[in-house]
Amino acid sequence: MKTLKTIVLALVLSFGLIASTNAQSKVAHINSQEFVQNLPSYKSAMTELEQREKTYRTEIDELLKEAQKTNERYQREASTKTEEENQKRAMELQEMQQSIQEYRQTASQDLQKKQEELMRPVLERARQVIQEVARAKGYDYVLDSSLGAGVLMADGYNLMDDAKAAIGE
Repeated sequence: MKTLKTIVLALVLSFGLIASTNAQSKVAHINSQEFVQNLPSYKSAMTELEQREKTYRTEIDELLKEAQKTNERYQREASTKTEEENQKRAMELQEMQQSIQEYRQTASQDLQKKQEELMRPVLERARQVIQEVARAKGYDYVLDSSLGAGVLMADGYNLMDDAKAAIGE
């Protein structure tokens, strides 16, 4: 009887130990921000955004120069014009400034929309690669160790090298 109790107790402890071992999740970490920045698609998206931003900046600078030239011309000619005509010109300059400001806002909104459009597939690809690598390596959870992501210490397995290898870097 005593032997039977010992065997049952040993079996219960064995199953409990096996169950708790199987219940432990494998956790890895990756700096997702760094990983995304290493993706070729991220680099091409950023190049496209920078080119678009440069184009907008050039156009806005040209509009500002034109407005400045018009203002200087109106200032020079102000003494030869009537008060009514000078007020009309002042309103015209004000409208030009407002138009430039509206164009700036439109450009900013367009850039933001384009960034979201270009980054969505990049982020999806990054998530997909990380998930595939984590599954292949047998990890249940992957924590983001990017600055500000909430992980203060990441001594676990770092998936960065494996994820980079999966994209061919």
